Amino acid sequence: MNSAMSSSSSFMIASSCRQNLQSRKYFLLAPEPFEKIGMIDALQKYNRKERKVLISSHLVPGHLDASGTRKKFLHEPVPKLEFVRTLLIDNYDSYTYNIYQELSIINGMPPVVIRNDEWTWKEVYHYLYEERAFDNIVISPGPGSPTCPSDIGVCLRLLLECIDIPILGVCLGHQALGYVHGAQVVHAPEPVHGRLSDIEHNGCQLFHEIPSGRNSGFKFILSWLNFIDTFQVVRYHSLVIDPKSLPKELIPIAWTSTAETLPFHGVERSNSFLNASKENEDIFNGMLELSDDSKDVQGGKVLMGVMHSSRPHYGLQFHPESVATSYGRQLFKNFRKITEDYWLLLTSTSIKERRAHYAGVWIIHHLSSSSDLLAAVTVPTFTLSGKIYLACMQVPNLDPLSQSVARRGHLVNKLIERRTAEVDGTLNLSHPGHCVNFLKMTWKKLDCSVSQVGGADNIFCELFGDQKAKNSFWLDSSSIEKGRARFSFMGGKGGSLWKQLSFRLSNRSDRTCKGGGHLSVEDANGHVNCKFLEDGFFDYLNKELLSFCFDEKDYEGLPFDFYGGYIGYIGYDLKAECGVASNRHRSKTPDACLFFTDNVIVIDHQCDDIYNLSLHDGSTSTTSRLEDLEQRLLNLRAFTSRRLQSQASRGLSVVELKSGFSAEKSREQYIKDVENCQEFIKEGESYELCLTTQMRMKLGEIDSLELYRNLRERNPAPYAAWLNFSRENLSICCSSPERFLRLDRNAILEAKPIKGTIARGSTPKEDEFLKLQLAYSEKDQAENLMIVDLLRNDLGRVCEPGSVHVPNLMEIESYATVHTMVSTIRGKKRSDASAIDCVKAAFPGGSMTGAPKLRSMELLDHLENCSRGIYSGCIGFFSYNQAFDLNIVIRTVVIHEGEASVGAGGAITALSDPNDEYEEMILKSRAPIKAVLEHQSSIFSSDTQK
Repeated sequence: MNSAMSSSSSFMIASSCRQNLQSRKYFLLAPEPFEKIGMIDALQKYNRKERKVLISSHLVPGHLDASGTRKKFLHEPVPKLEFVRTLLIDNYDSYTYNIYQELSIINGMPPVVIRNDEWTWKEVYHYLYEERAFDNIVISPGPGSPTCPSDIGVCLRLLLECIDIPILGVCLGHQALGYVHGAQVVHAPEPVHGRLSDIEHNGCQLFHEIPSGRNSGFKFILSWLNFIDTFQVVRYHSLVIDPKSLPKELIPIAWTSTAETLPFHGVERSNSFLNASKENEDIFNGMLELSDDSKDVQGGKVLMGVMHSSRPHYGLQFHPESVATSYGRQLFKNFRKITEDYWLLLTSTSIKERRAHYAGVWIIHHLSSSSDLLAAVTVPTFTLSGKIYLACMQVPNLDPLSQSVARRGHLVNKLIERRTAEVDGTLNLSHPGHCVNFLKMTWKKLDCSVSQVGGADNIFCELFGDQKAKNSFWLDSSSIEKGRARFSFMGGKGGSLWKQLSFRLSNRSDRTCKGGGHLSVEDANGHVNCKFLEDGFFDYLNKELLSFCFDEKDYEGLPFDFYGGYIGYIGYDLKAECGVASNRHRSKTPDACLFFTDNVIVIDHQCDDIYNLSLHDGSTSTTSRLEDLEQRLLNLRAFTSRRLQSQASRGLSVVELKSGFSAEKSREQYIKDVENCQEFIKEGESYELCLTTQMRMKLGEIDSLELYRNLRERNPAPYAAWLNFSRENLSICCSSPERFLRLDRNAILEAKPIKGTIARGSTPKEDEFLKLQLAYSEKDQAENLMIVDLLRNDLGRVCEPGSVHVPNLMEIESYATVHTMVSTIRGKKRSDASAIDCVKAAFPGGSMTGAPKLRSMELLDHLENCSRGIYSGCIGFFSYNQAFDLNIVIRTVVIHEGEASVGAGGAITALSDPNDEYEEMILKSRAPIKAVLEHQSSIFSSDTQK
């Protein structure tokens, strides 16, 4: 395909999808004319009563001038500002809250975050010029192009009109700065996402104390890799500003040192590996056809930064907020210094206090103590647009300034939420005023007894395996390695508090995130109650978990975090309740199913102990039940775990696998969809798209528990699970190696995304080579880094400032059939955020969507021709004390209404080879499919022998 055809096809596909998704206008040849609103008296006629103005909870008193207009004349300089107030414009990106985290610490207070279409221009003007609520503006990255109005929102007008306010644009914001002044935005020589480059700069104030180029002589150490490397930045973009089209008022200030991107791991490599890497690079280079204009634009180097010659406006094409960008924090510090210098030159030294309009109430600036803050702030008497979440950065240690910011933000949020609830006349769910259900928990421990009674498999089968294990659960750490899952939890229909929840989204949920859905609740006596949940399932589950009262002394001494509560799954389509605009597929299975379990057996695989837990409401005793179950455990006889009944399927090929399962998409269609993903990436619509498909097989009578036991023996995994919901005719056999999200009793939130997979080798030497190949794969490094930055953003929405960090980046973990690249992200949950707040901030898991998450899910909804259902969702527990642990549903067989389904897919990037992506999808589906076919084969063999 020639370059012209490629460019035309790219334009048509992107345009078609945009029309299907949002009926959005695509490229404009030039910026549309703006209506000038430059006169203060024109805005004074604006009647605020005509439209409710949305004032953020973080608007605080100023500290620069006391007049009602911005001043344009010089005064004597004043001391350094105590804090800087930033308006952060979110272009629907998945990295915005990483910027938020940095600014929260550097500015001395959190920024205010609004979406690019959340405020009208009149409202923006009002807060910037009448209330003078902000000192600078940061425009976030985002999908799409600045030439598309719905992609960029109010940002173009900000850049055009706000000539006297410091502005920093990142990625899309940088491109918008060029475009609004007449520069052309064109395709880059190649899309670059999650990859690193050396940067040269002109030494302007934005790059103060930052080295320039590869030979600067300044080096930094990556502590987790223990090697020294030069200054590098992370890039996520497919479009660039054409430097030849720059107007005279825009000055280039940064560019790549070379046309080549850099590997993440800067260590010495063996000759054999270098040769292998070179072959891969040749393949990748052959994939990427560059249009003639993009070749001419760059001349070997790519423009990475611009500044305005007379306005305090700056743009950066790269991402300073990424975990792998060095000197990112220094860049934000420099922008703060630019802001300070700009305003201090225009401000009188005699002014100590600056009035700030807070819904008609003037507040005096005084943030030196918490009590002063609470005494000073009066909250507006109308509803806020939404909670402004505090966020963080990638290092765990908090300096005194960080602690101060965290303290202030927490108090402001609590005050705002309390007042908002009072104004709205509704209960604040994050701070319930009363408890509904008081729970007591009792437990017994059997020391060193797991192996004595035959292991976890024997315990589950003997206690819960009768009648095909109906209405039972088993969160099964079948792969027991140090540092991974240590405990297994199992149980069935038990005490008086037991119940089952089944939830299905309504037909309205394909059009709005407030579509609600239908809930049915079956109690311990078999009675079923149905209701419609107008506010959705997450809202219902949040209320349920927040209604429990308990005594922490009940579980003192227990080494795990689940003491009873909800166990089950949440399906992928509940993304409809997490902000996604498109949800056109309907799942055959319920969108969520959970048990409330009041009796739990816990296996400690490390210490070989068994715990027996029982919940009650205080009116009944559980002593007799604990004693009876203890006696049943002691009476179990150890036996050797069963072997697979048939080995006939061990050598099944891809062709033989497909003979039993039918795929939703043919090989040709899947490859075509990979190519469509790459077109979207080329057009800047996404950085990475996690494309999936489903394979299905009709089954006769099947013992799904035996199938699960086969799967766990073939493919043991740390986050495996068995679930049976008999009323739904549904069983789930999961062998997931991936943790989605965990919140422990100490409020530590953890995600462990997997991005990067390769098959195990047939010999130890080959296995080690393949492991090394994965570790050094630029494609897999880029995939992993994109998701790490995405999850830092998601955790940052609900974690304390400065607490989110990445203790393990791109580690290789090995399982029975594959090696995987895994990273770990952790943070400290804010005290005002509930467990469900944390889940909603990150659901669905970023490793199953791509980035930016919202736009990527819209595109995938267009490309995929059926619902993912349970696949790509999560399985795990929600303890009654708000702790939870959830996996990502992959490597899973779902058995529903006589049909087995297996989902699989992979992350598509600009570096992907479509044929390789298909083979990777087949690889990921092989273990669960083989488990089904082997089980079917064993049934057939047994029948013929009778």
